[in-house]
Amino acid sequence: MLLVVDNLHKAYAAPVLTGVSLEMRAGEVHALVGENGAGKSTLAKIIAGLVAPDAGEMQLRGQRFAPTNKAAAEAGGVRLVLQELNLIPTLSLAENIFLDQMPRRFGVVNYGQLYADAQRALALVGLESLDPATPAGALGIGQRQLVEIAASLVRRTELLILDEPTAALTATETELLFAQIRRLRVQGAGILYISHRLEELRRIADRISVLRDGQMIATHQADAVTIPELVRQMVGRDIGTAVTREREAGDLALRVTGLKAGALVRDVSFAARRGEILGLAGLMGSGRTETLRAIFGADRCEAGEIYLHDSDRPARIDSPRDAVRQGMAFVTEDRRTQGLLLPQSLRANVTLARLRTLAGRFGVIDRQRERATAEQFIRQLAVRCASMEQPAAELSGGNQQKAIIARWLCCAPEILLFDEPTRGIDVGAKLEIWRLLNELAAQGRCIIVASSELEELMALCDRIAVLSVGRLVATFERGAWSQDEILRAALSEHATARKNA
Repeated sequence: MLLVVDNLHKAYAAPVLTGVSLEMRAGEVHALVGENGAGKSTLAKIIAGLVAPDAGEMQLRGQRFAPTNKAAAEAGGVRLVLQELNLIPTLSLAENIFLDQMPRRFGVVNYGQLYADAQRALALVGLESLDPATPAGALGIGQRQLVEIAASLVRRTELLILDEPTAALTATETELLFAQIRRLRVQGAGILYISHRLEELRRIADRISVLRDGQMIATHQADAVTIPELVRQMVGRDIGTAVTREREAGDLALRVTGLKAGALVRDVSFAARRGEILGLAGLMGSGRTETLRAIFGADRCEAGEIYLHDSDRPARIDSPRDAVRQGMAFVTEDRRTQGLLLPQSLRANVTLARLRTLAGRFGVIDRQRERATAEQFIRQLAVRCASMEQPAAELSGGNQQKAIIARWLCCAPEILLFDEPTRGIDVGAKLEIWRLLNELAAQGRCIIVASSELEELMALCDRIAVLSVGRLVATFERGAWSQDEILRAALSEHATARKNA
């Protein structure tokens, strides 16, 4: 047996893990599933030495295993890639990958060898086209996830813990990751695979364990359990899967013509209406995120016009502040880094965009009004929390996402831009977010959703616009699309680029 976890307990303000036991074999992919807040990440951090258990024991290859820090766990061959990325943005990709083992010559870092080693590591995850000297902060969230995985793959690994590894990856990148997982299995390593993408698990996992409210509910052979059964065990009830779509598109809300911004938005034109959900599909690097950022004023537009409602004069949006003043909101894909003030309370995060209207004559915040406003939207979005004073960092991923949406709803926006709205959240929270987006559209809001999950776009959207290498190449109406057609459009400009190269 590779790893034995016996009767682990962990509590903070409330119990997080209660009597959790788990066994992993060498050469096994063992999936761990559960709702946000079920205790999955806490269990992973205990195994990886980042958190100390309150009680319980562990064994690694038959020997007592009680790492006091991450370095101690890594010395035993245990490596963890968290959903919350840990790259240092100002350092190069090569420096991030080999931060603790820089090759040296005569006491000086040998950058030639460092870059060559990093190039080989990046090739393992399909990033061989990247310059190893590129600062990590210049990459998108999906590419940063792959760099962290590459850093683990080049070191001695007995047990690799992957926390939501494919949440920001495209289908092609996911296949590259799965190939590396299969390679590690052949070498006898164990992989603890934490994911909310249940459809992946039957392809990659040997066994699946279910956590609910900090307790181990069951362990199944992956080929002997159905997804509905896993969902019922995760949430303790039958949540259903239907998303009601009772709405009609109304007047024009947003029109974008010839938008250009940076290297990844080269020619984007589209229109979106009140009461509809428009999806933006495309591969990583297609310009989905960058298009939303340019519309919201977070990135500078080099060309193109943005028209709001039925105006024949382009809107002036030079900053997010301009966008908010004109009735727009943007829910970023990176909620922990770009969306939330993690150490601050849920109350402060929800009311952040309304502070000016909550202040009195001398600029002092009216705390009573602030609390009433926060309570209204926390209740409206059913954000689960100990209290509105709980730090945002302590909320589950799904409730963090609801907190960001609540903040924008405080401002009553007419146009809402969502970038990967359900990335890294469990199936129950995902359905809640989907239903919320449908409700907002039914109220007459204009919703634009960029997502790497085609299934999500096909479930939610009235139309899907496809981006390929920075160009909007096709738009499909509901009922007139298929996965194959959308993927063919997403790849179209890549084929043209290869012919012209």
